[in-house]
Amino acid sequence: MSLSVALGDSDLNRGLLDGSVTIQAADARCLTFSSPERHWRMFRRREFDIAEVSFGAFLSIQARTPGEFVAIPAFPHRRFRHSFIFVGHGSDLDSPARLGGKRIGLRTWTNSAGVWTRGILQDQYGLDLKSVEWVIQDADTAGMENLPDGYRITRLEPGRSIVDLTSRGEVDALIYPETPDVLGEPGGLRRLLPDPRAAEIDYFTSTGIFPIMHTVVLRREIVDDNPWLPYETLRAFRAAKDLALDAVRDPRKICLAWARDAYEHQVELMGPDPFGYDAESSRAAIETLVRYAVEQGIIAEPLTIGDLFHPTTMDEPPGYVRR
Repeated sequence: MSLSVALGDSDLNRGLLDGSVTIQAADARCLTFSSPERHWRMFRRREFDIAEVSFGAFLSIQARTPGEFVAIPAFPHRRFRHSFIFVGHGSDLDSPARLGGKRIGLRTWTNSAGVWTRGILQDQYGLDLKSVEWVIQDADTAGMENLPDGYRITRLEPGRSIVDLTSRGEVDALIYPETPDVLGEPGGLRRLLPDPRAAEIDYFTSTGIFPIMHTVVLRREIVDDNPWLPYETLRAFRAAKDLALDAVRDPRKICLAWARDAYEHQVELMGPDPFGYDAESSRAAIETLVRYAVEQGIIAEPLTIGDLFHPTTMDEPPGYVRR
């Protein structure tokens, strides 16, 4: 069986990309694309058999057309989001508590980074999300063209940049999936939080959540013909993750002077494997993202973990008993 697999170019996927990890009984042809392009081409055009996609956008699609895609509990991208709230370099804003009533820019409404950051601003800092004017730059990846009622949402005209508008002060703050190129430049952007790493550590310590950005989906018709494929795909993603974790423990493989120190600090705080490619260990993060999706009008009713992932990936088959 030949399969097209669209992935992000990350260390967690490296084993799949270089061929050291394979999906059993499949010839997996792995391609890499940026996140916006990959998500769009999978959800809008169904161009790939398997793809790493936005979890927030997947929730929207699963609620609207259940079963169109089949997800597995592999999460190749997680990221804390306190570091990705920006304001203009000359802005006097210095706290999330001052964002009420302001204009805040976003890429799209269902983008996982935006869903998480809005939820964190609400839960951790008491921001009333409906007091904000949300300014959206791009068409929605998930095809959610009718944005939710109860929120003040403005779409930018095509060709305008939400980063530029924030830099100039026409938009008060920006929630962005990545670090804009103009961060730290005069007339550019700075981070809203003065010590975002401390805020992220405090968030993890108090919640135990490492926010999930991406999951992995398969096209439904391929799974219908090959019901063994979701679990074998999950097994391959787990093997690739294990290779990445093995590599990060080895300072010979990482070009950072204090890589081992960083790794040991992460283990002390988050344990030896904070990525958790299974539904149960990631339950708190999954259920929190689902709650945010409901509160932010992305889905009408909560989805359970059983609603999200293929049943063959929800428990482990027995193996040989070893002494």
